[in-house]
Amino acid sequence: MRNPVRKIIGAILLLPALTSHAAVVLDGRTTTPEMIARIADGESVIVPPEALQRVTQGHELVLEAAMQGQRIYGLTVGVGLNKDRQMVDAQGQLTPEVIAASTRFNAALLHAHSAGVGPDMDTRTARAVLATRLNQILVGASGVQPAVANKYVQFLNTDITPAMPAEGSIGEADITILSHVGLTMMGEGEVYYKGEKVPTAQALKEAGIKPIQPWGKDALGMLSSNAYSTGMAALALVDLKQLAHVEKLVFAMSLQGLNGNVSPFLEDSLALHPYPEVVSAGAQLRSILAGSSLWQRDDERALQDPLSYRDAPYLLGEIDKSYSEDERLIELQLNSSDDNPGVDVGVKPKSDLWQARRSYLEGKNVYGAVLPNANFEPWPFVLAFEQTGIALAHGSLASAERIIKLNDPHFTHLSRFLGTDHTLHAFGAMEKPPLALAEANKALAMPVSMDFLPAAGDIEDIATNAPEVIRHVRTEIDNSFQLTGIELISAAQAVQLRQQKGTGFTLSPQTQALLDALRKTVPFRDSDLPFTPEFRAAATLLQHYPG
Repeated sequence: MRNPVRKIIGAILLLPALTSHAAVVLDGRTTTPEMIARIADGESVIVPPEALQRVTQGHELVLEAAMQGQRIYGLTVGVGLNKDRQMVDAQGQLTPEVIAASTRFNAALLHAHSAGVGPDMDTRTARAVLATRLNQILVGASGVQPAVANKYVQFLNTDITPAMPAEGSIGEADITILSHVGLTMMGEGEVYYKGEKVPTAQALKEAGIKPIQPWGKDALGMLSSNAYSTGMAALALVDLKQLAHVEKLVFAMSLQGLNGNVSPFLEDSLALHPYPEVVSAGAQLRSILAGSSLWQRDDERALQDPLSYRDAPYLLGEIDKSYSEDERLIELQLNSSDDNPGVDVGVKPKSDLWQARRSYLEGKNVYGAVLPNANFEPWPFVLAFEQTGIALAHGSLASAERIIKLNDPHFTHLSRFLGTDHTLHAFGAMEKPPLALAEANKALAMPVSMDFLPAAGDIEDIATNAPEVIRHVRTEIDNSFQLTGIELISAAQAVQLRQQKGTGFTLSPQTQALLDALRKTVPFRDSDLPFTPEFRAAATLLQHYPG
């Protein structure tokens, strides 16, 4: 590296994170979905020096490669079908003329790829996207200048959120959406600032932030990643973890409302068919139900309940399994590079063959490789999330069936539609909303990753529709909270009707605590009143019920 270039890099320092509230440390290696969600909800960011050093080294390596004459996608040559066109001749040295040409190319790349459609994504999702891409940049493989990482930190810590359209990506890097981040970092486009959508230039001026001039590999590093779908997936996982927790509690309440049989959940029952997640779910259900009257003799209790009850360890265990796999893949996605080309500092060729060595180089201060690749491919987590969508849909259909069973005296030996002497209609009409939610989740679970056509001069001939897959799962999770809330209301009514029979029926302590929490906002139904406020209150309770 020549001194002028090192001076440009050395002049960039990360601003310290704001201290008005908690801060999240992003280091490119240990970030979790929960950390992304905290930043999305407003917490600020701190980047440790060693993470920034990796960014600096990656930037130095990619410029060294350019000076040594390597053809670098998105830097010295174009992108997509234009990869055959020379854009910047950096061979020999990075003169002011070469840097100016690179700056023009970077700005044009961001302008030409800002092609999203539809309404803006909400600012919570947009902050998750910023945090996700920042953490990926801190891996050190993007090749961007440290000033780019600095801008992500500044935006997050001063509550400047780029206005990004929610549609337009087919899931092979979210290039048409993430390019809007680059626009705002140049001072163009619009952002959300202090609760309003304003021109970026106005927000930057008020916040005392200077725009940057992207060059080198900056623009490609800003736009070419799956940070949109990954950020949404991180938020979905936090919600899915909560849903998996409360679904077990609500099912236990529902089983007690039915006066169901615990035999399918016994340790010895599940040991005969020992799928690990099923065995684990059964153990959790036994723990939740500990202390319930279900463990006592009742000659009215059925020998075998409907499958929507008997199969619960399988239904709930599959959601746990999906969550675990999704979490593993998204944590890998968050803490690795999906850049093309990828900048790998400190590696040497593993073979003497020319093609295996061609992307490697050694400079005075840094060595490694600038590797063309397909690491922008999100197939692993996309297919896993489609599986999650299917598991959620099956769970939704079972929940709707359980609600219907609780209304049927043939199964419960309670009053029809869980009514009292003071109700006329009771819970009869409320079967329709859970059926509607279950049907919606069934439709959302249909695979969409195969719905694509070739693009970009027939070079990009496969796709994943990753953002659409994740949006479907997020909607299913939202629907499931509503559906589970309705099941909770039904189950609570059934339990209290059963207790009114004077048989001494008792809930387990864990489900009694949930019933007590519900009754603070949703009373026992002893008259015909609107359900809608109660459905909303129950869903909100479950979204925030402590684990």
